[in-house]
Amino acid sequence: MKQLALIGPTASGKSDLALKIAKKTDAYILSIDSLSIYKEIDIVSAKPSREELQSVKHFGIDALYPNEHFSVDIFINIYKDVLCTCQKENKNLIIVGGTSFYLKSLLQGLSSLPTITDEISWHVQKQLNNLQSAYEYLYKIDANYMKNISPKDTYRIEKMLLIYEASKLSPTDWFLKNPPKPIIENVDIYNIEVDREILRNRISQRTSKMLSLGLIDEICYLEQKYTRFPHAMRSIGVVEVLEFLDAKVSKEKMQENISTHTAQLAKRQQTFNRTQFENTTSASLGELEKIIYAHL
Repeated sequence: MKQLALIGPTASGKSDLALKIAKKTDAYILSIDSLSIYKEIDIVSAKPSREELQSVKHFGIDALYPNEHFSVDIFINIYKDVLCTCQKENKNLIIVGGTSFYLKSLLQGLSSLPTITDEISWHVQKQLNNLQSAYEYLYKIDANYMKNISPKDTYRIEKMLLIYEASKLSPTDWFLKNPPKPIIENVDIYNIEVDREILRNRISQRTSKMLSLGLIDEICYLEQKYTRFPHAMRSIGVVEVLEFLDAKVSKEKMQENISTHTAQLAKRQQTFNRTQFENTTSASLGELEKIIYAHL
């Protein structure tokens, strides 16, 4: 079997290209998207349609409910299961999505996490309500490690809290006792390059489409069923709608904020993809498709 990874900023056309390639190369698709992993978060995650999901077998989508704990370790276990399935069924694998950190985690490996109980997860989420206080708490425990983490880095602060609360070891001590091991080694990485202005227009169009599909109703449903407590409820597209529902902004401003914050995310994704991977093939969407077919 062959594996390839297709990365790029949000709204760059990754999912559509992955579907085309998968159909032509007899491949399954593994999504690396931090929101598509959740059931019922459909519109705001720009998840593939039901027809698209049925046309090619997808993994990493609709795997958990929004109030269930998710970590990169869980994603790595999903990848291992997918790999076994592809090998057993003689299928190729396309890894695609905007959360390239998951791909980097596969390449570098991660230290295992201690067992996270629901009680520990709940306690940590409560601590995260005051991010500054949570950061200072960790800094007192392990200043050498925490000085390299931004006080606004919610993801890493949450991870360090989980490690400490579950193991009672400082992050430094935990990682010394649990060194990372690469999960995947031979994978070709293709990165979609998009002009920033074109990307802004695509993001604006996608935001409008989300609203027409019922984005506000989806967020109302998610809030009513899961509250605002789960980590997924702090995502772009969710937060802005909740501000509108709280009458803090107009509907027009809400739409503008979603587009702006998504464009800012896309910029961060482009920087990450450009700086965090070696031997990556980068090109425009159309050119990349030709390059991939030539290499398969």
